[in-house]
Amino acid sequence: MKDYVAVGLDEVLTTSELAEYLGVKTQVIYDLRRTGEGPRGFRVGKELRYCVPEIRAWLESRSDPMRGSAENAR
Repeated sequence: MKDYVAVGLDEVLTTSELAEYLGVKTQVIYDLRRTGEGPRGFRVGKELRYCVPEIRAWLESRSDPMRGSAENAR
């Protein structure tokens, strides 16, 4: 059996692990994917997996931009 070295591979999460991380039900993740609003994932057989860097990028794209200090002073 050949030994493989995992170089440069990103950590991946299952749908249930992602839901737990985000503090939502698994169905929320499926609903977000169905509407095209969820993080990019890929299939391994019948299971979905999500790369952690993709999750981070998706979360960043959904964050509210910081408001200027002038607006916060009001």
